[in-house]
Amino acid sequence: MSHWIACAGWLAGVILLALGLPGPARAEISLGDVGKKEIAEAKPGQILRIWPQVGGTVGAGKAYRILYRSTGLKNEPIAVSGAVFIPDAPAPPQGRDVVAWAHPTTGVVGRCAPTLLPDLSGTIPGLEEMLAQGYVVAATDYPGLGTPGPHPYLIGESEARAVLDSVRAARTLPDAKAGKRFAVWGHSQGGHAALFTGQEAARYAPELTLVGVAAAAPATDLIELFDADHTTIAGKTLTAMALLSWHETFALPLDAILASKAAPGFERVARDCIQSISEMLKIEQDTQSLQTNFLTANPTEVEPWKSIMARNSPGAAPAGAPVFIAQGTDDDIVRPAITRRFADHLCLKGTKVHMVLLEGASHSFAGMDSAGAAVGWMAERFAGRPAPSDCH
Repeated sequence: MSHWIACAGWLAGVILLALGLPGPARAEISLGDVGKKEIAEAKPGQILRIWPQVGGTVGAGKAYRILYRSTGLKNEPIAVSGAVFIPDAPAPPQGRDVVAWAHPTTGVVGRCAPTLLPDLSGTIPGLEEMLAQGYVVAATDYPGLGTPGPHPYLIGESEARAVLDSVRAARTLPDAKAGKRFAVWGHSQGGHAALFTGQEAARYAPELTLVGVAAAAPATDLIELFDADHTTIAGKTLTAMALLSWHETFALPLDAILASKAAPGFERVARDCIQSISEMLKIEQDTQSLQTNFLTANPTEVEPWKSIMARNSPGAAPAGAPVFIAQGTDDDIVRPAITRRFADHLCLKGTKVHMVLLEGASHSFAGMDSAGAAVGWMAERFAGRPAPSDCH
């Protein structure tokens, strides 16, 4: 388990354990007082509700938990939860630049939202440095996390819209004083979201100016990644979560691919969260009891699962901005060779790519270990300096 627990925000669990506290109480936002009419009449990015973010922020800034309007996969208006962190320093005349944080896998059910954690700020790599640079940080939960589901897990368009609308939402907060320029920074699932945000930004949010895309250990070629990981504890966990999410998102039957005797164990694993220590221990136990052959077919080889993975692998469209990629050399979830092939693919399409190899780093620590380099790279993009490229 040591190779993968941190990919879902291990730091929150460490803090809880150190303080002797139980795992976080989970309660998604009830939309009972937010009617469909209110959501439908709101513009994308418009804030519907706002509260203080539990646990606050680092330093003397402000942190809000928000419910904002975004757009679903059928182009329908939806409500998404997230958080906005605002630095304490005075805003420059042109407004503060924004960094959109895209979080790694936390689960696929509503109670797994990062904003429900008692210390969200401790799970965002580089948050202190970003606030010190004067950036506003917007952190989406993604659709279906923190709000009623389903959560379209690893569905690029869904993630990108939620990220872009979180930037729009941050700009509507008067004390944020946020400008139009933004960068996106994500880890694992969040790296996947960051890459799709780059692809979708100009079309979905043309009023915003994207300066850079930073991704740590991003999920790229989903077919290759799922095929490489399916026999491991982490692989079984993420496969179960993905299949449950796609079953609920696209109304797809599971009986053609899931062994009937494995259904109870599959449900337990797929509906677990992986943020606190207690949750991580539970999912390890649940996953070990899930038989290796819980599937009757390989989803990377049969439809419609194979096509979902292919459609939601980034790289088919222009990257939208220069790209920073960090990759641990000891990552056994997002394999370095797969990430290297993706970087080479971006290079062939004319994207400026800077890739940082984290010697000896596992998947769990790629975000934390590369945060300093990522924030420095984003600062250079905001400063208007030419983006470095490792492409040959």
